[in-house]
Amino acid sequence: MFPWPKQNKTKNALSHLQVQRIQQTIARRRHQKRTPDFHDTYGNAVLAKETIFCVAYTATQTGIEGDLSPVGRVTPKEWRDQ
Repeated sequence: MFPWPKQNKTKNALSHLQVQRIQQTIARRRHQKRTPDFHDTYGNAVLAKETIFCVAYTATQTGIEGDLSPVGRVTPKEWRDQ
């Protein structure tokens, strides 16, 4: 009598097909071999260099000295003649 039940079945079938298509696309993308990008290739090296730079910059700006040489800090004792 009313066309609504038939439309609901058609809508459900189309919706189900769309969901299946999306799931197939996702599955296809998961199984593709991904080529490494810049971050995969150089990411850790860049991160390490930036960390070293930040630590060194902070150490020089706060007055932390990395020079452990006693030159200039140790004064010689006077010689005593015997």
